[in-house]
Amino acid sequence: MSQPIYNRVALIGLGLIASSMFWAIKRSGLAGEVTGYARSAQTRDKAREIGLCDRVCDSAVEAVEGADLVVLCVPIGAMGPVMQEIAGSLMPGATVSDVGSVKRHVIDVVQPLIPEGVHFVPAHPLAGTEHSGPESGFAELYDNRWCLLVPVEGSDPDAVARLRALWEGMGSNVDEMEADHHDLVLAVTSHTPHLIAYTMVGVADDLRRVTDSEVIKYSAAGFRDFTRIAASDPTMWRDVFLTNKEATLEILGRFTEELFALQRAIRTGDGEHLHEYFTHTRAIRRGIIEAGQDTDAPDFGRGQASSSTGGQDK
Repeated sequence: MSQPIYNRVALIGLGLIASSMFWAIKRSGLAGEVTGYARSAQTRDKAREIGLCDRVCDSAVEAVEGADLVVLCVPIGAMGPVMQEIAGSLMPGATVSDVGSVKRHVIDVVQPLIPEGVHFVPAHPLAGTEHSGPESGFAELYDNRWCLLVPVEGSDPDAVARLRALWEGMGSNVDEMEADHHDLVLAVTSHTPHLIAYTMVGVADDLRRVTDSEVIKYSAAGFRDFTRIAASDPTMWRDVFLTNKEATLEILGRFTEELFALQRAIRTGDGEHLHEYFTHTRAIRRGIIEAGQDTDAPDFGRGQASSSTGGQDK
């Protein structure tokens, strides 16, 4: 067991990301107490039933009282209103962080509401599954996954170091990144792939020549993987695309160009272009496996402790 890094951590929102944080914090003794709050009474009741958080509170204000770390684990569109609600109840010297997968928007709506004497250190754990809700969390979610810290101008170095120690204690590799660059990187690695997965599943649904039962019964690994990604939380992903518009549209534009080039190669029988393209993309996949961020196991390495940048909240 580690020495506690924080006396009290408040988790606002109790989905996959927050519940996994709680179990990971408890596994390593990283906080004296963890409080939690969710907007839905049903979620709070479920959290109490399964022992999620040391204390589940009936208001966000109650949850943050006396907390030296407050983590906003709500959808991106809810972060501003939640911050407005809790701002007056934050303890001087406390740190406010978040787990949102779009950083510029979160900084724009949260930072102006941070009271004097309170630190703000945005963060984004690159971990998730397609499942959501308080029962979906597990302590191993962050093991050997990356968490990106996105300090703002004037972020206190000690507050950043302490938050880094927490995420490392939960099993994460930690790096720091500037907000706009983060949003572009995530548009490539997470946001656009999710949009493509949603589209592909929608296309399969539209192709009435292929019946529903055939789509389900004969799902090969590629389509099956699309359906897993497309099962992620719709509220979260709606907010991601509305708040990371520019970067996502830039990457979608590039994707469209590549797709047209592949269409042309198929139409003209340009096997050399297709082979070169697939050889290049295969090498990228090998790099991901060598970096320890996935496995080449036949099941795509997606047992319970799988990762797919995102879905919570997440």
